[in-house]
Amino acid sequence: MNLLLASLALSGSFPNLPTPLEQPVAYTASTATARGVIRIKSVYGFDETVSRIKADVAAKGIHFFDEIDQTALGESAGIKLSRSTLVLFGNPPLGIQFLTSNPYAGLDWPVRMLVTQDTAGSVWIAWTDFNFIANRYRLKNRNAQLKMASEVAASIASAATQ
Repeated sequence: MNLLLASLALSGSFPNLPTPLEQPVAYTASTATARGVIRIKSVYGFDETVSRIKADVAAKGIHFFDEIDQTALGESAGIKLSRSTLVLFGNPPLGIQFLTSNPYAGLDWPVRMLVTQDTAGSVWIAWTDFNFIANRYRLKNRNAQLKMASEVAASIASAATQ
């Protein structure tokens, strides 16, 4: 089935799907982020940035779900990727409140924080703006929870910017 879908995508039968890139795109400091993404520069190296984020999550008593080394995943597929690690964490009593407003908001929870390193060696931390998520899922009556989630995410990211 996947081969069929890939063939259809490559043939243009699915005009809304992107076609595979012939050459990988190198991430640089000037690369624009996606709409609704907050990105800040770390003052630490890559490994230290990931460690600081995880330590701050733990210090705040927030549930750590997983760390995904996307660079290693790329290597296992024979694809070179700049350093990239996705850290997943959350506070279920807070995050689940978004799902009670719209269950499809579960596509964006738990919280994901991405640590990347560009070709110049700079390390970046990125996450989705919670107001963007609220608009995406038309979340209602969750302003206090959105404010809290935004403040906590910014605080966690700041562990690698000070």
